Amino acid sequence: DFMFLFFSFFLDVVAKEKATLTCETQEQRVTWRLNGKPLEDGDFGDVIHVNGPVVTVDEIDDPVLGEYTCWSAAEHKISSTFLLQELDVHHSLESLKCEAKSYDCFFTCAWRDSGYDSARLYLGRDCESCPWVNGNVMKDGSFQFDLFHSLSPYAEETTMMELTVEALHNFSILKRTKRFYLRDIIKPDSPRIAGYLPVQQELNVTIEPPSTWSSPHSFFSLENEIEYVLKDNGEVKSPSALIPRKISKFRVRCRDSYALSAWSHWTPWKNVKKGKGTKKNSKCSPGKKCKRHYHKQHKYTKS
Repeated sequence: DFMFLFFSFFLDVVAKEKATLTCETQEQRVTWRLNGKPLEDGDFGDVIHVNGPVVTVDEIDDPVLGEYTCWSAAEHKISSTFLLQELDVHHSLESLKCEAKSYDCFFTCAWRDSGYDSARLYLGRDCESCPWVNGNVMKDGSFQFDLFHSLSPYAEETTMMELTVEALHNFSILKRTKRFYLRDIIKPDSPRIAGYLPVQQELNVTIEPPSTWSSPHSFFSLENEIEYVLKDNGEVKSPSALIPRKISKFRVRCRDSYALSAWSHWTPWKNVKKGKGTKKNSKCSPGKKCKRHYHKQHKYTKS
């Protein structure tokens, strides 16, 4: 893939108005080619100036963009440099969305409808050792990125993460920066319905955090929300602190209760069998007062 090779190996010169390209050689008798075609002094309406191992480009525009190769008198290629035009346009990065399933070191980004042929991301400042990450092109044409960060999950965030974006279209390049807090991109996976049991006129539901969520759960607590359908009229209620016993089905979702993150996706609907519960919460039986596991948990903060 040309764009991957370009991002990985080739030297490049990015300019808006004027550029100088140099062939790293001691030879003075060298020739130049632009995109495989011989290049002469005064080409493109006297925009190109060739002086031995140095080429000066006075105006940056489509005709003079591309690969400049320097050749020895014996027709050996000495160097290859790409001249790119830096786009001086306000390109919104709203369609570049990042999500983290937890406060651990991994998160993903997706860029849809970018209009570019290739893209890469770099998480700088807080992770100077992190490499550039090339985007994987998905079937719908979007880019998918898998990134790592070095932030401590227990420390309070005081500065935003800084994500540098570079994207190519033909020989034009976009360079932009996107900033955000890790807590603002948190979206947990769906929780797990561990069980339910009828308790008088209500259902006691046991909900467990997703396996991908940060631990310990006493510190990284989740707020759960239950949506259910009544048997009598099929009416959907959401959210609810009390779950009536006479429902036909329910489902749950969760979010970080401290940062009030984005909600997870809903679990699949769970059908409620008449007069039956599950064995998960076997200690909770009619006549006993049971803790409702679907109540909001309170996260404690560090002093």
